[in-house]
Amino acid sequence: MTRGQKVISFIEVHCWVPEGKLLGQKMKLEPFQKRFIKRVYDNKKGTRLAILSMARKNGKTALIAAICLAHVLGPEARLNSQLVSGARSRDQASMVFNLMVKMINLNPELQARSRIVPSGKRIYGLRLNVEYQALAAEATTKHGLSPLLVVFDELGQVRGPKDAFVEALETAQGAYDDAMQIVISTQAPTDADLLSLWIDDAIRSEDPHTVLELHAADEDADLTDKKEWKKSNPALGSFRSKIEMTNMADKASRMPSFETSFRNLYLNQRVNMTSPFVSPLTWKAGNGAPAPLKVKGLLASPIYGGLDLSATTDLTALVLTCRQGGILGVHAHFWMPVEMVKDAANRDKAPYDMWVEQGFIKTTPGKVIDYDFVARDIGRITSGLDIALIGFDRWRMDRMKNALERQGVELPLKEFGQGFKEMSPALDALEADLLNEVILHGGNPVLAMCAANAVSVPDPAGNRKLDKGKATGRIDGMVALAMAEGVENVSSDNSVSADEWLAGLAA
Repeated sequence: MTRGQKVISFIEVHCWVPEGKLLGQKMKLEPFQKRFIKRVYDNKKGTRLAILSMARKNGKTALIAAICLAHVLGPEARLNSQLVSGARSRDQASMVFNLMVKMINLNPELQARSRIVPSGKRIYGLRLNVEYQALAAEATTKHGLSPLLVVFDELGQVRGPKDAFVEALETAQGAYDDAMQIVISTQAPTDADLLSLWIDDAIRSEDPHTVLELHAADEDADLTDKKEWKKSNPALGSFRSKIEMTNMADKASRMPSFETSFRNLYLNQRVNMTSPFVSPLTWKAGNGAPAPLKVKGLLASPIYGGLDLSATTDLTALVLTCRQGGILGVHAHFWMPVEMVKDAANRDKAPYDMWVEQGFIKTTPGKVIDYDFVARDIGRITSGLDIALIGFDRWRMDRMKNALERQGVELPLKEFGQGFKEMSPALDALEADLLNEVILHGGNPVLAMCAANAVSVPDPAGNRKLDKGKATGRIDGMVALAMAEGVENVSSDNSVSADEWLAGLAA
C-alpha cells in the first residue's frame, strides 16, 4: 500500500463517525477526500504545503481530525514527533480536539493506544510518544514548538497577507526537512488575504511540493445554478444538505444583503462580507495598462485628480485620471513615512514593505509624512501635464498648500467635501465607469487594496459616501479616485453644479 492508501485505510477502519445520524459507524471518505489524501501523501516530489478549499459544511473539521489521528496513532506516526492544529479562536481549536477525542473514545483500540489531556488540548500516542496539541491564535503559547505537521483550520479567516500566529508555527518547523502544512478552509474574502496569496501562488508557480484542491463556483456564477453548487460543495448530496443549500440560495436571491455571505460561505468565492463599494470581479476588469499621460500641446486631454492626505504616519494618495477615446486611465501615487512602513504593515496587515521595494509606494524621510517631500514629488509628476483640476479634502490641506508654495508648485485645486452631497455623484460616476468597464488602472496593488477595503454607506435619501470607519483597511486611493471623478464632472470649466449634474443623471 502507498502512504496515501494507508492513511485512507486507517481512517475508514479505525475512525468512527463522532456525531450526527451516522454516529458510531465507520467513516467512509468521499472521493474528493480520498483524492486529496492520495495527492498529499503519494506526491513523489514530497508535499510541503497542501490546501483543500471548499464551502462550509463539507466535512472540513472531521477530515482534519481524522488526518491528525493518522499522525498520532496511525501509519503516519513518527517516534517522538509533534503535530499541531491551529485555528483563529479557542472555540474553533477545541472543535478539532473534541472530534479527535470522540473518535478515540468510540474505538477501544484507539483508547488503549492514547492518552488525552483535556486541560491542555493535548493527545499523546503512547506507542511512539507522539504529541498532538490544538492551538488558537489568541493563545499565548506559540513558541517552543517543533511540529512535523501543522494543520490550519479555516485559514481563510486571516485578514491581510501576514499573520504572527501562522509565522510562528511556520518557523517552528525548521528542524525537519520533510515538515508539512495542511490547510483546509473556505476561501478568504479578498485577493490580499493570506490564504488567497497562497492559493494564487500555488496556481501561478505550479510548485511540485504544493498540492491544491480548490472547489469554488465561477466568479460570475448564478446563485441558483446547481452545477456551481456542486463545484464548491463536493459533498453535496451526501453529508452536505441539498435542502439547506436550496433554502440559502433562495434567501440570497431574495435578499441582496445576504448574497455576499452566500457567495463566500456556500459558493466558496472571494467575496468581501462587508459588501465593498466595488466587487473584485468588476475591479479586475480594469487591470489593463492605462494610456500614458500626455504633456500639453500633444493632443492632450484634460487631466483631473484627487489628493487624499493621511494622518502623520499613514498613506497619502494622489490619483490622476484622463479620459481618452472613451477610456478613463487611472494613475495612482502613494507616499508613507519610511520609518513607519513596518509598523503600518503589521497594523494594517498589508505588505507595504514589499510595495515600497516594488516602487508602488514612495517613502518620505522620518516617522511622519514629509509634506515638502510629497509636494516636490507632486510637482515632478504633474510637470508639463494639462492638469484641469485636482480635488482635495480640506483636512490637513493647509499644511500641504504651504508645502506646495514653498516648493514652487502651482496646481488648480478645488476643495471637495467628503459628505453625501459631493461624494454621492462622484461615486455614481465612478461606479458607472467601473460597471461599463471603461476604466484602466493597471492593477496597481495598493489601489487594489483600497478598492477591496472601500465600503459605501447611504443616507435616508439613498445618497452614498465612502466611510473610513466601516472600511476593513486603508481606502485613501479610492477616496482620491472618487474625488478625481467628481471634479471632472463638476469642474469650473463646464460650470455644472453637483445638483445640476445629479438632475442630469436622473434624466
